[in-house]
Amino acid sequence: MANPHEPHFFKPLLPGFHDGVTIPLSFFSHHIQGKTNGKKWKLRSDASDQTWEVIQEGRRLTGGWKDFTTAHDLQIGDVLVFKHEGDMVFHVTPFGPSCCEIQYTHPHSIKEEADVDDTHSFSFDYCFLAEVTASNINEDKLYLPVEATTCTALNKQCKEIIFVNKEGNSWTGSLRYSKADDMYYIRKGWRKFCEENRCTIGDLFVFNVVGDGNTTPLMCVCPERKECSELLIKHLSRMNGESSLTCLF
Repeated sequence: MANPHEPHFFKPLLPGFHDGVTIPLSFFSHHIQGKTNGKKWKLRSDASDQTWEVIQEGRRLTGGWKDFTTAHDLQIGDVLVFKHEGDMVFHVTPFGPSCCEIQYTHPHSIKEEADVDDTHSFSFDYCFLAEVTASNINEDKLYLPVEATTCTALNKQCKEIIFVNKEGNSWTGSLRYSKADDMYYIRKGWRKFCEENRCTIGDLFVFNVVGDGNTTPLMCVCPERKECSELLIKHLSRMNGESSLTCLF
């Protein structure tokens, strides 16, 4: 994987992604706009030694992009990390919906998700349970558990976080850190996330926090897997058998 200090951005793949993807405005403004005359990106990955040329039109990657996505068998819900290596060359690392890095066999027509321990620069090891409540919806404010302060994906200077549901749709929230409480919380964006995912009071989400501590972290809705199920079971046992709550994996 490329150096984590190189300019980079996350891109969840949404429906219609084969036709093109939009470069995040902040990345475009700081690293692309007015700083290069190039209109072609050169994309590399660990899948093969091939380099794909993709045309940039405004803030979108269009021509040649479909060839890249097809060659890597990318799907809705996958998350890509683009790292700028200079001269419009980008190293692209794909992650599956479970936020584990996708490993490609040789030939690279077959892909599989690696164990979390096989990844290097990014942290995926922190999951937590969030419940939709009347108060956190009304206040548009979600507190993360105290343990989140030890998560290396989070940075106390970071002011933004991105929710990603299992379909790959994303919502931006305002991340804050309270010195008094020694806790992270999300000030805005939680209500919109819940509304657009048609949540009701009592619904549960298991989130996997993903990031490198330098860029905007992701809060991915955790898929059905052992670690996530264990969190839910522990919560329900504390609720003394009140199993009427719904888990929105």
